[in-house]
Amino acid sequence: MTKRARLERAISGELPDRVPVALWRHFPMDDQRPPDFVESLLSFQRQYDWDFIKVTPASSYCLADYGAQDEWVGSLEGTYRYTRRVVKRSADWLDLRPLDPSRGVLSTQVTTLRLLKEALSDAETPYVMTIYSPLAQAKNLAGLETLTLHLRSAPERVHTGLNTLTESTLRFIEAIRHTKPSGIFYAAQLADYAHLSKAEYCEFGQPYDLRILEALPNEWWLNILHIHGDSPMVDLFTEYPVQVVNWHDRSSSTSLADGKLKFRGAVCGGIGQWNPLHHGTPTEIRAMAREAIEQTNGRRFILATGCVMPITTPLANIRAVRQAVEANGR
Repeated sequence: MTKRARLERAISGELPDRVPVALWRHFPMDDQRPPDFVESLLSFQRQYDWDFIKVTPASSYCLADYGAQDEWVGSLEGTYRYTRRVVKRSADWLDLRPLDPSRGVLSTQVTTLRLLKEALSDAETPYVMTIYSPLAQAKNLAGLETLTLHLRSAPERVHTGLNTLTESTLRFIEAIRHTKPSGIFYAAQLADYAHLSKAEYCEFGQPYDLRILEALPNEWWLNILHIHGDSPMVDLFTEYPVQVVNWHDRSSSTSLADGKLKFRGAVCGGIGQWNPLHHGTPTEIRAMAREAIEQTNGRRFILATGCVMPITTPLANIRAVRQAVEANGR
């Protein structure tokens, strides 16, 4: 069975030949040049043969052309630390303008996807591009504390900025269409009770999420929603037009089984990104994978982590995730 056929069967609720599986990780510093980035993505894929590739650029890729700056200081998640924020005063939201995806850092991501498409000339392996929600981009432009202050004290100015970021994102999506990704991995951040109220996310997050997701090309069949955080507002996302939903199921109160009752399509997760994937043993990982497969009956399910894999994860633990679905295949 091809990877696409396996994923499509899982999404539709049919029983595939085995449960689909994928892990994804950042590649700090390698992600700064398209040829290096593509080789890192392909090397990871060749080693483990995942059912799809998630392209994982630094979160600043959509903001660097505004002047945002970051650096990698050794985060085990492979993420960068912001060293320069663009938005400091509420009036700064009014100065943002839609970016041109044919120029600057955005254009390097278009090049990355083009090179990846050329390298995957057989079209056997689906790949999805990471798209950060406008609210997540706003958080990275201003910092969480400043964004929270502004959306409560100058909401109209923040809305102006979010509209600009949404337009930039839609332009980028159109620019990558010719590289023929299978869809996007849409990272919705701040829909977390630890950061915002439900009313705040409904005002500042959801309308912009839906503008983007409803504009995706019809041929993109593998659009994955990632709800970030340990206290996610899961019920806000039940009608989002995506095929797969991924969240921190092992550290939040919403289990995979609960998610299957709330969402259409497939749920994606089952393995804790830190425990047991990073800190545990292959035996613990295989046991957690079996429990996840039993919890979902192996239908409408993709085995993965609830968030990005730590870059120092032991190789034996990564292999254990990949082997777990073979052991449960028919």
